[in-house]
Amino acid sequence: MHDRACQREALLQQENEQLRAQLRLREQQLFGRKTETGAATAAPATRPDAPPRRRRGQQPGRPGPRRRDYAHLPAVVEDHEIPGDQCCCRRCGRPFAPVGGTADSTILEVQVRAHRRLIRRHRYRPTCDCGVHPGIITAPPAPRVLPKSILGVSLLVELLLDKYLAYRPTFRLLADLQTRDLDLSLGTVTDALRRLLPLFEPVYEALADHSRRQPVWHGDETRWQVFATVEGKVGFRWYLWVFHSAEVVVFVLAQGRAHDVPEQYLGPQAEGIMVVDRYKAYQAIAQVKQGLIVLAFCWAHVRRDFVTVARTWPEQEGWALAWVERIGHIYQLNDARRAVRDEPASFAVADARLRAAVTALGAQGESELADPLLHPARRKVLESLGEHWTGLTVFVEHPDVPMDNNTAERAQRGPVVGRKNYYGSGAVWAGRLAAMLFSLLQTLCLWNLNPRAWLTAYLTACAEAGGAVPEDIDRFLPWNLSGADRRHWSLAGAEAAPDTS
Repeated sequence: MHDRACQREALLQQENEQLRAQLRLREQQLFGRKTETGAATAAPATRPDAPPRRRRGQQPGRPGPRRRDYAHLPAVVEDHEIPGDQCCCRRCGRPFAPVGGTADSTILEVQVRAHRRLIRRHRYRPTCDCGVHPGIITAPPAPRVLPKSILGVSLLVELLLDKYLAYRPTFRLLADLQTRDLDLSLGTVTDALRRLLPLFEPVYEALADHSRRQPVWHGDETRWQVFATVEGKVGFRWYLWVFHSAEVVVFVLAQGRAHDVPEQYLGPQAEGIMVVDRYKAYQAIAQVKQGLIVLAFCWAHVRRDFVTVARTWPEQEGWALAWVERIGHIYQLNDARRAVRDEPASFAVADARLRAAVTALGAQGESELADPLLHPARRKVLESLGEHWTGLTVFVEHPDVPMDNNTAERAQRGPVVGRKNYYGSGAVWAGRLAAMLFSLLQTLCLWNLNPRAWLTAYLTACAEAGGAVPEDIDRFLPWNLSGADRRHWSLAGAEAAPDTS
């Protein structure tokens, strides 16, 4: 009976420790800092050859940032002269004599002004008796993106950029426009956005087709509210999937979070490598089971597991942070290998060093798992490490594949800000338009193109086509741009002037 009582007490003590760990984890999630940097800085220096942690800010011996040049902006010259009653000697009163030259300085200003384009279509009458023309001939109407709409190209571009690039709700933009004496109704703007949807559908399909032909994708998903009643759909929670590759970013709005979404998007013949987290839906993709797509798991999530152990189990902090340091060492070796990809001899040395470190890391995990008295918190993260080891080591054989999925998570950051600001979409068409514009604008930024210049050119072409999609849509795609268009739509706006600072 005493032995059974001791066993019960030990089990209760273990359960109590687990509950305390869960409580610390929930407190950290609710009230603690979201960054994981603080936990990593306390890692003990287990390797004597570990380089010192680089301090933040300007590094000693490195050139400072170049002063930005604004010579490409138009200049409004203002001549400032000394007033006549002050342009003289304060003692004798004799006037100053001009010596030529000026002391110049620059002040940046931005002035936005709403205006009306008053279109006056002149009318004519024929002076002949041929009877070919009607009695009165009127000049053709001005091109409009949306027929019979009062919203011009520049205003539509402002609406799209403010909502889908700055992630502000529409009513805030309308309040801002009211300060410029432009009072627009929310219904007018919403109807304009709905009518823009068909104009961007072909561009979105072209982006998706190009994405499917890429060799490497970063995949991730996040929730997106669509406040519309859809048959067969319970609730308003939809999901916004992202497929980020080297040349294009595509967002897909889907009702669910299952494996059928990436299956249908990529197509049955898709081949390549997808960098993802450990969500089980990716492992259930048909192309993955067939061996057409290889999953590369994210090391940042593995690192997060050890950081969580350090925060929730204080007595395991030293062990967990030692593993965090080992993972950081793998990152450093991989960065060193990627830096010498064009140097075969140096690459071979760096590659051998990385492979040895990865092998030692895997052996370390297996040896610790063999301990029957291993702490449950340690066993849980090490078992997950071993279970996903094949996907975690894809980067070793493919140097171009990153070690983590931070690229996709950074791509989702903007839409998540939009979700917090305007809660999602009020209709299915609005959600589709959001996915299209998120895809387009992030792809343009990926190619270092100015979204405002691109949207202005594309919507102008739509207006000239009678409010329809232009026939030569391929020339607007970033990978098909001519040299002139690339320079004209570059995010820099103009070639940088020589630095004379």
